[in-house]
Amino acid sequence: MSLIEKLTPEQEALIPVYREKWRAIAFSTERIDREKAAEALKVAYAAFGFEVPEIIFCDSPYAAFSKIFLDKIDHQNDQLRKKLEFSIISRLNKSFISRKKSFISSRIKQQKVFQPLPEPFVKQIDFFHELIESPIFQRITDMDVYASLFLELDSNRWDNGHRLFYRHLKPELLIKINKRLQNQYWRKLPSRIEKRLRASLKTRLEIDITDAYDKCWQPDGKATSGSIYDFYFKVLNFDYDLKKFQHYQSLIIKCGWTFAFEKLAIICDRPLHLRFDNENRLHAEGEPAIEFTDGYSLYSYHGVTLPEKYGKIHPQQWEAIWLLTEENAELRRVLIQGIGYARICQELQAIELDFWKEYTLLKIDNDVDEEPIYLLKMTCPSTEFIHVLRVPPNMNSAREAIRWVNWGIDPEEFAVQS
Repeated sequence: MSLIEKLTPEQEALIPVYREKWRAIAFSTERIDREKAAEALKVAYAAFGFEVPEIIFCDSPYAAFSKIFLDKIDHQNDQLRKKLEFSIISRLNKSFISRKKSFISSRIKQQKVFQPLPEPFVKQIDFFHELIESPIFQRITDMDVYASLFLELDSNRWDNGHRLFYRHLKPELLIKINKRLQNQYWRKLPSRIEKRLRASLKTRLEIDITDAYDKCWQPDGKATSGSIYDFYFKVLNFDYDLKKFQHYQSLIIKCGWTFAFEKLAIICDRPLHLRFDNENRLHAEGEPAIEFTDGYSLYSYHGVTLPEKYGKIHPQQWEAIWLLTEENAELRRVLIQGIGYARICQELQAIELDFWKEYTLLKIDNDVDEEPIYLLKMTCPSTEFIHVLRVPPNMNSAREAIRWVNWGIDPEEFAVQS
């Protein structure tokens, strides 16, 4: 088939149909059918030339990461302790104590004691790469049409929620890993050596966690490409390998996040709840934006990932004083947005710098933001409703602040124009 330069009106009319079809797939919160999910994965393994693995199920991606990494930590520590104790004792019988540190470092490298991904988690299968290399994708070469369809058929336009989820998940994994590494096995080693070993293993694990995330099958993230290929083949009538495209669709429709290794695969269930704002950004107030059946959750405010200490509290109960200790600039911005300048002024005791009629220029002296906070407080004469806007910190008077808010128009002139 020749390349497509422009869609017909009939083809364009079908775009919303395919967008909503795959959007529903991306946002599904139905429990996966484990039997159907396992069968879809087994068929995909066979279709791409891999032996059918053992399949296990987890309630969330966090549980899967824990099974791959955290469940191996204690065994790793025990093995490492035995190797190092033997090496230290043997070496100390022949050398000076001052050489112990460098010797242990060399023994670590020689023995390759750090193996965060033991069998059966040794080689991960990147199904998306396998699919790209397969014949079903070879005819999709008109990138202009592809880019245009991508924008129209973007069924997961939720501020890359799955990536926000990972940004939240990875730090928690590393915190738990660090706690596991501080168990009794390490305490028998000198403190400096213990810290170096723990730091080295943590670094290696972080690399492996990132790699596992990049290669895992994320149906919510693949639904957009699924809608495009579905449209290409069904509406634009491109030739394709029907069976392989069916495998591709089945992995998206029937499976949750999937970690596929050569000998073992982990299939995760879908979220129990997904919540968004009116711009399809992950968002919830006082409850998780993403919530799984095992209790693992992600809190988000208009697409910004929140720590639990903020996310589990409704913004109406957020306290302005938190701004004085929050170091993350993005989180400070979210807190300011959620609390509102009116309440911040009241709780942080804003200072009056100048006033003109019903307008007051305020300043908050506390170190709340990266630059001083200057606010224009406006009181409606009839309703006494107070509205507060932030203005640049170089404002010297209330009238100057009003001019800035009114795009350079003086308040007297603005009143005449109104």
